[in-house]
Amino acid sequence: MIRHLVLFKLNDGVTKDDPRVPAAVAAFEKVGTTVPQLREWQIGWNVTERDIAYDFAINSLVEDREALQAYLTHPDHVAAAGLWREFATWVIADFEV
Repeated sequence: MIRHLVLFKLNDGVTKDDPRVPAAVAAFEKVGTTVPQLREWQIGWNVTERDIAYDFAINSLVEDREALQAYLTHPDHVAAAGLWREFATWVIADFEV
């Protein structure tokens, strides 16, 4: 199994009230229901106020590297990531569990 983690940081001047943000969150909510390779799917906003904290997170689980690649190239994932590119940066980690 591979755990896929993504942490998003909203760009300077962008807040959760920006109309693009809820649309992008909804797009990732959809990913959790449409990508068959996902074994687990959790998304959510950071709840702490620390300078080093990121703003939004994805925690997911897939079976193997092939499933991860299928997830990454799934049209719904590609579309959702494209929305986030407009107003955020992110870091990822993929590790075997």
